Amino acid sequence: MTATVEQSTGTATLVARLLEHAAARADEVAIREKYRGVWREWTWAGYAKRVAGVAAGLRSLGVVPGSRIAVHAENRPEWVIADLAAQGLGACTVGVYPTSPAAEVEYLLGHSEAEVLIAEDEEQLDKALAVRERLPLLRHIVVMDPRGLRFADLPGVLTFAELEERGAVPDAAERYAESVEALDPEATAILVYTSGTTGPPKGAMISHTNLVASGRAFVEVLGAARGDEVLSYLPLCHVAERLISVIDGIWAGLVVNFGEGGPSFSNDLRDVQPTVFLGVPRVWEKMLATVEIRMADASRLKRALYRACLRQGRRIAPRRMSGRTTFGDRLVLALCGLLVFRALRERLGMSRVRAPISGAAPIAPQVLEWLWAIGIPVREGYGQTENTAICTLNPVGDIRLGTVGVASPGVEVRIADDGEILTRSAGVFQGYLDNPTATAQTVDADGWLHTGDVGELDADGFLRITDRKKDIIITAGGKNISPSEIENLLKVSPFVREAVVIGDRRRFLTALIGIELDTVGNWASRRGLAYTTYADLSAKPDVQALIDGVVREANERLAQVEQIKKFTLIGKELDHEDGELTATQKVKRRAMEERFGPEIEAMYT
Repeated sequence: MTATVEQSTGTATLVARLLEHAAARADEVAIREKYRGVWREWTWAGYAKRVAGVAAGLRSLGVVPGSRIAVHAENRPEWVIADLAAQGLGACTVGVYPTSPAAEVEYLLGHSEAEVLIAEDEEQLDKALAVRERLPLLRHIVVMDPRGLRFADLPGVLTFAELEERGAVPDAAERYAESVEALDPEATAILVYTSGTTGPPKGAMISHTNLVASGRAFVEVLGAARGDEVLSYLPLCHVAERLISVIDGIWAGLVVNFGEGGPSFSNDLRDVQPTVFLGVPRVWEKMLATVEIRMADASRLKRALYRACLRQGRRIAPRRMSGRTTFGDRLVLALCGLLVFRALRERLGMSRVRAPISGAAPIAPQVLEWLWAIGIPVREGYGQTENTAICTLNPVGDIRLGTVGVASPGVEVRIADDGEILTRSAGVFQGYLDNPTATAQTVDADGWLHTGDVGELDADGFLRITDRKKDIIITAGGKNISPSEIENLLKVSPFVREAVVIGDRRRFLTALIGIELDTVGNWASRRGLAYTTYADLSAKPDVQALIDGVVREANERLAQVEQIKKFTLIGKELDHEDGELTATQKVKRRAMEERFGPEIEAMYT
């Protein structure tokens, strides 16, 4: 293809955009990967060449337009390469969460009718092999990182390197370009399975047109462009990370960095210092908790400087949010940056960030206030799988805490009579795979997406989300309560990791609370309080008293009917494999009420 980046107005697919970048910016860096502690990189030309080669390899396995290709791996370049290779062939990519147990893998592969599975390593291969006999359509398994495994006795299993060898044919690039040119933009490009908080995951069908609409909208609201860098760290199965690493990464031509992940996340963040960064609330809350721990152990002088600068930052933050800082404000901020905040932001990996975003779940305004005070201008936004992650975002120069901003370009938002948020845009998905009933309940005849969230629009078009429609608590006294606002208030504390408010059809509200092991453990150690396990620490009377103080402080900010009357510290960290969390770390309320039924009943006796 000969189109340049500047001539992309009519580009109809992400994969066509990839080929534009490869032609116009062949030698510029597109991807970096941290491998065994060393960063290595691929240019746009190298990126496109690998995608075309993998596409040729998949074609040799019988992949054709309409085929479904599953990817079951942590974030790594091969993930997005396989994704774009499949899309370019007219096939459909299905992401499987790395934490998914074998039963969930079986459900997702069976429901999507995947023909090829690209698994990361022996762990994910074993899950697939355990259920393969019940998946008659699964013909091939490709292993990215075999680590010495031998596949001679495993028919239909090959390595990713072997797949690329099969695709190393002279005309791979030309054939890939031809298949990209022939794509129907309205065809399904990817399947994204929803979290499944209230039942089995549903496969959301997202078209090439949906992906391009999302890319166009976010590039406009973020101003993302060549030279910007992102860190890929959230699961690529989730639409939020797909948005950053694939949709925006390709559409805007960003440099996408793949770190070593897991425990190395904070180091990866410091290495990359991204300019565009999407953080889920848990990431921002963890930053706050980390700084609180450090300050508790710092010298008296450092603590005094931090507190003094934080007071100034908080004082000026509202004017920064509205774009109305004075010369005096800028002078004070420069001094605070020199003394404290510049080094702090660099330590957090936020020294270069110009477009930090919070999304995927509600975040407490108090956390955003702290971030703005130290110079990280986080903008909260809102989107979901079913609208390809485009809906609203707080605009630069008019940040309103407690809201998720105004409608993005090309998006309409309105509130239904029952308070549900409805959206309409080119990003609204095609429907749920093989589930016309759920599709009809979600997208009406006029194209409005019924989000399942409840909210309010103010006179200026700013959207405030109050809760999930299904999560609203109605007490025995008939009061409607939004549990997420109360839970976020509790999770502002660096000592609280999880909070689940209980009270539907009950006389009063209670809560199940999970402590943050790192911060509470540090707090206990500094007081000489010995403990062995998470359960042991949670059961300590001193820890109970610590969290009681957190609850009391939160209650002071709540109306009488919203206050937590009793709480129970749960004795385990919530886990996806145990069914308490979704793959995206959202709490499954129904599962929690079943799992901790006796503890809940004890709070009402």
